[in-house]
Amino acid sequence: MQQNSIIRVENLSIGYEDKVIMRDLSFNIPKGDIFIIMGGSGCGKSTLLRTLTGLIPAKAGKIWIQNIDFINSGTKEKLEIMKHSGILYQSGALFSSMTLAENVALPLQQYTSYLPNKIRQIVSFKLALVGLAGYEDYYPSEISGGMRKRAGLARALALDPEIVYFDEPSAGLDPVSSRNLDDLILEVNKTFGTTIIVVTHELPSIFAIGKNGIFLDKTIKTISAKGNPNELLKNPPNEQVFEFLTRGVKYEKRTK
Repeated sequence: MQQNSIIRVENLSIGYEDKVIMRDLSFNIPKGDIFIIMGGSGCGKSTLLRTLTGLIPAKAGKIWIQNIDFINSGTKEKLEIMKHSGILYQSGALFSSMTLAENVALPLQQYTSYLPNKIRQIVSFKLALVGLAGYEDYYPSEISGGMRKRAGLARALALDPEIVYFDEPSAGLDPVSSRNLDDLILEVNKTFGTTIIVVTHELPSIFAIGKNGIFLDKTIKTISAKGNPNELLKNPPNEQVFEFLTRGVKYEKRTK
């Protein structure tokens, strides 16, 4: 494991059943990074995220998380690793029958021995952290899409994770709500040193928050670029990366 890398991926192949979507993926994610997994639709971004979080098995290769061989770990070790990770899904994935406070409290009830009063204190703090103080007793159906995303983030942060995964966090949000979520991601990263891993194709978010990243190219079924998204825009290594980061501007125009 390279020093200061919280996640290291070596020669990873991902996919479903007999289908390989991406192969030979190798990259490192430094501790405290905001790491963007980018690429066009259908390139395997969400599949990679699900593989990193153990939701689907890898086809081949290695994943090291906090110096532990994640793929070959037993169930108990995997659960321990995931206790130190949080996930924000596209929809927020809140339980509709539970209040926001009950949703955020759930991981604390499952994975800690805290007394109810302590859990209530933590829940109130996490909701306040994401700008939802006073909304403890609201149900997901009673708040906006952007607020549901923030409530999902509060739940993802409940156990003070070292790593938080985001699957298309801006999906379904208006530009203002999307920007507010980007600002919140930056604040969490800066304040707590949380390592953030984001799957997205939203260019404003990519350029606003990305410190590092990889580009998945479905034409060659592997990574075709690595680095800071703003630097990749200035010095694109290939046509696919340039056209993705410029919303389809043709590569040849750049050379004229």
